[in-house]
Formats: sequence, C-alpha cells, structure tokens
Amino acid sequence: MHSRGGERSLEETITTMKITALAGGVGAARFLRGLTRAIPAETVTVIGNTGDDSVMHGLHISPDLDIVCYTLAGIVDAAGWGIARDTSHALDQLGSYGVETWFTLKDRDLGTHMARTGWLSEGLTLTEVTDRIRTGLGVAARILPMSDHPVRTKIVTTGGVTRDFQEYFVKLRHSDEVAAVAFDGAEDSSPAPGVLEAIEQADRVFVCPSNPVLSIGPILAVPGIRQALARRRSEVVAVSPIIAGTALKGPAATLLPVVGAEASAAGVAGLYRDFCGTMVVDHADADQLDRIQSLGMRTLATHTVMRTPADAELLAKEMLQL
Repeated sequence: MHSRGGERSLEETITTMKITALAGGVGAARFLRGLTRAIPAETVTVIGNTGDDSVMHGLHISPDLDIVCYTLAGIVDAAGWGIARDTSHALDQLGSYGVETWFTLKDRDLGTHMARTGWLSEGLTLTEVTDRIRTGLGVAARILPMSDHPVRTKIVTTGGVTRDFQEYFVKLRHSDEVAAVAFDGAEDSSPAPGVLEAIEQADRVFVCPSNPVLSIGPILAVPGIRQALARRRSEVVAVSPIIAGTALKGPAATLLPVVGAEASAAGVAGLYRDFCGTMVVDHADADQLDRIQSLGMRTLATHTVMRTPADAELLAKEMLQL
C-alpha cells in the first residue's frame, strides 16, 4: 500500500504506532506473538502480571513474565509454558529425595529462575532483571513487571482457607470453591519504573485476553495503574477472554461471579468500563454488543480464538485498525 498526496497510508500509520499491552498468562502471550508479527516488536511495551510470582526450591519464579518472554523468543513449549524440548533431570532428582515436584520446573527453565534469583540477591530490581532476561533471549519488545514490589495473589476458599496462587492453580488444579481473591501487598506497592509512562505515551493500550480476575486484576490493583488507564480510556481496547459464557482455558468463568461480575463478555466489559473505551468480543457473543454499548463502550465482534499465530496476527491487525 502506498501513500498518496503526502498522506500516510493506514498500513504506514499502524506500523509506527506505540502499543502498550497489559498481559498475563498463555492467552496474552499468544496474542502478543500475533501483535509483534503485525507491527515491529520494538514499538510494543508489555506490562506483565507478577501476582503469580512465587519462591520454590529457593528460586524466584515469575511465570507470566517468562511465558511472554519465551513465546516472543520463539522457544515456548507447545503447551504454552516452559521451554520447548526441555528436560526434567533436576526435577526428577529432587523427586528422588522426596521433595514435592508438583510445580513443573524443567532444566532450561530452571536456568532462568537461577539467573533471576541471583540478580535479585545482588540488589537488582525485578524490572532490571526482566530486561536482562528478555534481551538475553533476543526479545525486541520491552517487557515490564507491573511493580518491583511484591504483590501476591491469594485465594480464599469458601471453607475459609487462604491459599497461595500456585497451590490453588497448579497443585489443586483450581478445584477449590472460591469465596474471595486478594492481592497481598498491593496497597503498599507502586508501578514499576516506566509503567505509567508506557500507558501515558502509547497510541493504543491493549488489555490482552487474560483472566480478568487472576491476570489483569493484580495489575489493576497496583495504585496508579487503573487511574492512568482511565485517563486514556478512549485509547484502551480490551479483548474478552470469555466466549459464549466460558473460558477457553482456566477458571475465569467461575471466578467472575466471585468479584460480582457475570461470566460473559458483557460481564468482563462491566469490570473494565471505567478505563476501557472499546471491547472486542468473539462472534459467538455478538448478541451482547448492545449491552456492552450501553456501558458507554465501543464494540467489535470478530474471531478471537487464536489457534494459530496467524489467527493472533489477524486479531491484532483488526484491533490496530479500529
């Protein structure tokens, strides 16, 4: 496509846009892979959820940051997490000593966690460490943790038990009935350096198709981030991870009622209405467009299931062209 009369074409405009994306988990990573196929990766800044972070075997693990890094580096396992063709010799050895190994940490992945833990112990911030990891993996997109302060997602069961996120999500396969979700440490945290600037300076802010409660919720709980998004509301575009009342992966549909929202695309829109100007839903939820528009939001119904990188790229392009 060529510009005429000195005007820039739509394609030229899109490829020079600065995009900031809020991300957590596999769905976000797959969307970001498509986004960085649609526009230069250097123009993308990712704000990643760290509510899932934990310490296991003495190592600091940042699952959502790593999923994004591995995916954009082209080395992610087909399952969507970990590194492709990795081995599990270290984990097997731990198991032989009777150590619990329910959280799968394979050998190359362990190298990432060892590096992170060592750098943090030397006094580097999580922001600085994350930048070292993504550049070491050859990832051109900028990746920022939501905060350098520890914010941990806690699950309160209907039986009154408070669980760490990974115990609930991985060990127990999110089988608990949940009464509440809390973000421990959020009140005393602040956005990581560059986070607010990335939101303020972006041409468009995307909220990836991530769990609104467990992945986007912790990011919004960091003081200042939700308010920064609200100031850019007309440029914020979110993708619903709920399709026809269910989530493709994970417990999003069961957790939305816990925070007072309907398990639907319209329910997600209601959670985001104060800071999001446009809601993207799957064709299967086209019947909810009027409800979402009544919240003062623009809408787009399209194909949001990302079975292939090409699917993700097409979705990203449609959002860029809004």
